[in-house]
Amino acid sequence: MTEINKDPLLSVRNLGVVYETSQGPVHAVTDVSFDVQENEVFGIAGESGCGKSTLIKALLRLLPDNGVATADRCDYRGSALMKMEGEAFRKEILWQEISMVPQSAMASFNPVYRVGDQVVESIQTHRKASRAEALERASELFDVVGLEPGLLKSYPHEFSGGMRQRAMIAMALSLDPGLIIMDEPTTGLDVLVQERILRRIREIRAELKSSIILITHDIAVIAEMSDRIAIMYGGEIMEQASTIELFENPHHPYTLGLKNAFPSITTMGTELISIPGSPPTLIGPVQSCPFAPRCPFDDAACHAANPAATEIAAGHVVRCVNYENSAQFRSLAKEKSTWLS
Repeated sequence: MTEINKDPLLSVRNLGVVYETSQGPVHAVTDVSFDVQENEVFGIAGESGCGKSTLIKALLRLLPDNGVATADRCDYRGSALMKMEGEAFRKEILWQEISMVPQSAMASFNPVYRVGDQVVESIQTHRKASRAEALERASELFDVVGLEPGLLKSYPHEFSGGMRQRAMIAMALSLDPGLIIMDEPTTGLDVLVQERILRRIREIRAELKSSIILITHDIAVIAEMSDRIAIMYGGEIMEQASTIELFENPHHPYTLGLKNAFPSITTMGTELISIPGSPPTLIGPVQSCPFAPRCPFDDAACHAANPAATEIAAGHVVRCVNYENSAQFRSLAKEKSTWLS
């Protein structure tokens, strides 16, 4: 596991994002705090609509015009990301220090340009390099991600989904960034292609030593790939800890609910337990625990105020007023009747 140190690669404190809509302000992300260490895979998991992608767009300053991000701190290697001038951020940070493999990698390449030309353009935009030098770098990157260099001359429609995903990973690696953000890197791919992509990500990480923020709703993927994991719900981080700690000693009821929905070879043949209800709309300020309406262990205190994040052990943070009852919760959460009561 990655050793926690005092100088993380990325440090975020109390990040919030509000979208102004015709129905009122949508608090898509609320009071999010986390660190990403050097040479670490930090996983962010949660169901669709929990705020994962909005969080990343805020970090990269890619929010739409109706979105406003605030934070007490959002530092990358000492640089305050949200205080930088827009032009300086694009030149010094975006793609060069922090790159992204978007969720829609299938549609991220321009269909009328060769893939190699698009990788070359990304290199020449940020670095002084001749076309020959940029092509040589692109060829090296295709080899790293397991693609034949000759495919640089192909158009996006000539690539399969897995090939396009790997080509996007190559583009994200083109400038040797310290941090790579991967948003649902295996979505829409069959299980065999998913395994090849994940295997390649592990090999790339071992070779290049870049840190990765891995965003997914797939608990299996995040458990396999991450050093530490944050569980998001309703725009907030409900719990975060090292991967082993989170799966062996979860404290938040939502984490327990996600575990129930995750098939395991040790419990084959048993029925998976889903979480009843629907996620919150997030319109208006957060005034109680967002998970309380779906939580089988809620009480009056859960609805009276939104609980603060509490560090219950080194690196293990949970946002639940009843976290001290987690041992009892873990036992009860295994029963389907608990979630249906």
